[in-house]
Amino acid sequence: MNREEIQAKLDLVINKLMHLGEPENEEALQEGGEARGFFRRDFGITEWDWPQGVGLYGLLKIMQLTGREDYREFLHNWFKDNIAKGLPSRNINTTTPLLTLVGLNEYYNDAEFEALCIDWAKWLLECIPRTRWGGFQHVTSANGDRQGVRLNENEMWIDTLFMTVLFLNKMGQKYNNREWIDESIHQVLMHIKYLYDTHTGLFFHGWSFNRMDNFGGVFWCRGNSWFTLGILDYLDMFKGSLNQGVKTFILDTYLAQVKALKNLQDDSGLWHTVLNDPTSYVEVSGSAAIAAGILKGIRSGILSDSYLECAERAVCAIMNNIASDGTVLNVSGGTGMGLDANHYKNILIAPMAYGQSLVILALVEALIHVQED
Repeated sequence: MNREEIQAKLDLVINKLMHLGEPENEEALQEGGEARGFFRRDFGITEWDWPQGVGLYGLLKIMQLTGREDYREFLHNWFKDNIAKGLPSRNINTTTPLLTLVGLNEYYNDAEFEALCIDWAKWLLECIPRTRWGGFQHVTSANGDRQGVRLNENEMWIDTLFMTVLFLNKMGQKYNNREWIDESIHQVLMHIKYLYDTHTGLFFHGWSFNRMDNFGGVFWCRGNSWFTLGILDYLDMFKGSLNQGVKTFILDTYLAQVKALKNLQDDSGLWHTVLNDPTSYVEVSGSAAIAAGILKGIRSGILSDSYLECAERAVCAIMNNIASDGTVLNVSGGTGMGLDANHYKNILIAPMAYGQSLVILALVEALIHVQED
């Protein structure tokens, strides 16, 4: 991996993220609707929902690393504009932008930002629908209705850990709120209990208490990647204060998952959208998050250098999927719960904010790696 090439690609991807609009072939993408992952709100950078929230998180990370004032101003203006416009319904996915807002407000100490974060954290603890045994029910935005929700009754999805639990723990650590911290731990353990597959080391997309099963029993790439990347950021927030037994349990799960992922890496360097189905397409956003999570694991001393070749191959493949204008290619659209592998294999491919962001996180880790070398 070449430092100059990584930096050049990173600059392109960041610039594209900040100017990301709707895809030129939107009408073609719309054919097939939700079954193909078409949700108009997911496109571009302007809407307040999970794709944009993940995008903002990548921009925050690079802003913190470089100190770039223009990135900070972009984030500040994004939040002010959305708050002025009026926020959508509260649910798991619309919580995602707040993870960035907590970090951003360390620079601004804006009372409006702080009040919103505190109120939302209280809402998560007191009001969000729960599954049996208190899991966060994966409530999402209704398609085409900013104020509506889709309840997904009694369902837990692996996405929740990144979209909501990271924010709740961040708030708990910031305000030394034991209730918020303990609830975040409860949610991590619940999601491992019901979504982790001990036979493979991988995560299922979801669990239903109504069905009492893991739906189609599919090992979805991006779903797994939310854990690979997000769980290390989660543990970092504790700064050594997490109970050692709980920490070891979580890290053992991460180590087992990464070992399984390494064995499933495609010859291209990427991972298939259905991880154990080589007939499914290789997908860049999930692959980028996996690469970032592996590189961070190596940097933190959690993983051995035996994973370096896997991570470097992934980064090279990711860079080969960045267009000349900075668009990240081969990113799958928003993916609802599927009852078979074909559901995931048929999801559309389009430029997405989270695709840009997860590539940013992977390239940042790659830059740190080559600089340390």
